[in-house]
Amino acid sequence: MSTATKPNHIGRKISRIRELKDMKQEALAQALGTNQQAVSIMENSETIEEEKLIEVARALGVSVEAIKNFSEEGVFNYFNSFSDNSINQGPIGNQNICNFNPLDKLIEAYEENTKLYERLVQAEKDKVEYLEKILKDK
Repeated sequence: MSTATKPNHIGRKISRIRELKDMKQEALAQALGTNQQAVSIMENSETIEEEKLIEVARALGVSVEAIKNFSEEGVFNYFNSFSDNSINQGPIGNQNICNFNPLDKLIEAYEENTKLYERLVQAEKDKVEYLEKILKDK
C-alpha cells in the first residue's frame, strides 16, 4: 500500500495551497462561511464539486486552474529558479539598495514618539484640570 498522495487529489492540493499561504483551516472556514470540520472533510476529499471549488479558489486568492494544476514539484521548481545574486554575482547583482538614510527614519520615529508623548501628557493635564473643576463646583 502506497503512502503517496494521488496526483489529482483536489482536497490535498487545497490543503497544501492553504498551508503555503499560512492560513489555518479555521480562517478558510470563516472565508467560506462554514466550520473547520467541513474544511477538514473537504481537504480529505479526492474530488470537490465545481461550485465549491470556485468558492475555495476565491477564498484562497487563486484561480481554479491553479488548484487543479498544483504540484509540490512545481512549487519547488519555481523557487529554485531564483538565484541569490548577492552571492553568485557579487556587487553587480546586489539587490539590497537602500533608498533612504536609516538614521533619518530613526530620528523621525523618535520625533513622532515625542509628539505623541507630549499629546498624552497634555491630555492627562486637561483631565486633571477638568476633574479639579468638577470637585471645586461641588
